[in-house]
Amino acid sequence: MIRFLPAKAAPIAFGFLLSGFMTLLVSAIATVNAIGWNDQTVNKWMTAWAESWLIAFPIVLVVAPSVRWLVAQMVKQQES
Repeated sequence: MIRFLPAKAAPIAFGFLLSGFMTLLVSAIATVNAIGWNDQTVNKWMTAWAESWLIAFPIVLVVAPSVRWLVAQMVKQQES
């Protein structure tokens, strides 16, 4: 595999990919539930996905540190 990003970019790349996959799936489910499967579904889904990803990615970057902190509070630390 070709690695082209520096290690310090990992959290941003993670947030970018995670938010992309999650919004892809959630927008598909919401679109099909809202309008059913017809000739407009894919177009509406892609529009919903693009709009939701534009919002979700920056939110993930802002919220991630708080979520990491919360998880650290919930998980027992390993004893050395």
